[in-house]
Amino acid sequence: MKSAAGTHTGTGTWLMQRATALVLAAALPGLAIHFLTLRPIDFLAWQALFVPLWVRVLMLLATTTLALHAWVGMRDIFMDYVRPTGVRLALYLAVIIILAGSVTWMAAILWGKP
Repeated sequence: MKSAAGTHTGTGTWLMQRATALVLAAALPGLAIHFLTLRPIDFLAWQALFVPLWVRVLMLLATTTLALHAWVGMRDIFMDYVRPTGVRLALYLAVIIILAGSVTWMAAILWGKP
């Protein structure tokens, strides 16, 4: 949403941060309980943790949500504190590449062949 002066009001950003925080607050305790109840002690036990589809879907959802949450926060920091446009755009690109790469890597780990 834009104000009359043409600047963003921040409501959408605020809502995105709160929505992603809620998703993380719901997903992470469930994953933690799953991991703590099974208490894997070796590599094969760790692999078995991620066999159920619900665990893989929840892990990918949490990873994607965390990346989006981080992006919104980093974007706001860069907008507020990095004045040179070229530097700000380079930082945006670096963060996008790192976050997208992290989500892609998690998907490859969860659905890749052992």
